[in-house]
Amino acid sequence: MIWASGWRLASAVSNAGGLGIIGSGSMYPETLDEHIKKCKAVTNKSFAVNVPLLYPDIDKHIRIILDNEVKIVFTSAGNPKTWTKTLKDNGVTVVHLVSSSRFAKKAEDEGCDAVVAEGFEAGGHNGREETTTMVLIPAVVNAVKIPVIAAGGIATGRQILAAMVLGAEGAQLGSRFVASEEASSHIAFKKRVVNAAEGDTILTMKQLTPVRLIRNQFYEQIAEAEKRGAGPEELKEILGRARAKKGMFEGDLAEGELEIGQVACLLDDIRPAGEIVKSLWQEFTGALADPIKKL
Repeated sequence: MIWASGWRLASAVSNAGGLGIIGSGSMYPETLDEHIKKCKAVTNKSFAVNVPLLYPDIDKHIRIILDNEVKIVFTSAGNPKTWTKTLKDNGVTVVHLVSSSRFAKKAEDEGCDAVVAEGFEAGGHNGREETTTMVLIPAVVNAVKIPVIAAGGIATGRQILAAMVLGAEGAQLGSRFVASEEASSHIAFKKRVVNAAEGDTILTMKQLTPVRLIRNQFYEQIAEAEKRGAGPEELKEILGRARAKKGMFEGDLAEGELEIGQVACLLDDIRPAGEIVKSLWQEFTGALADPIKKL
């Protein structure tokens, strides 16, 4: 959710009854501090911060989180051993994102309070194993005793119920909230997301960090390079700097990196986040009451 989930989206989700999450991966430390403070000013509900552990300035991000007394942190893209103890020693609930049952067990062993099990369908950084959510969730549930939150390819209340039938205790949704009014991503990107069809996204750049992208000119450059056997260094050169910002925040739909999940093909509107939360709950309770009725 880099370039998409700032204080406006996180507070709107929390105020509507969900758990909003600030995506700190695209933020300088001072920017994160500003977003946390603004979020606290407009909601008295719980919210979280996601911290990708492979990014620079993580120590500064952690200090800002602790100084602002954020009580829930989602970590991702790195070893949970690095910061879990520090966070928990300061009273923070720690949830780590994983793409396999092996990594889920490691997160549990390092003291994480819960894990997000994210399947192959997800947007953004993903697992190399390409395990789908329907396979991953029961595998992780069987591997750990801590709560499991499902992610990857989930954008409706019916899908949330399906994840819970598989053993998850909740669900984390990204793509659905990219297509929200409060998301800080560019309107051109949001429109491209809701116009995406089946097959418009593909998992790529496995030699670097796997990421699911909407097909565009930049993706074609990467695909061509991978087809002829380009190595990590050449792929890094093609990727360059700020490619995700160019696509998702600045709206360059040709040369930007457009990260989104497969479930974009189920989205057809850009709505206020509060309305999205309300409709998810209605769909969930409706499906729970009558699981075979089409919505």
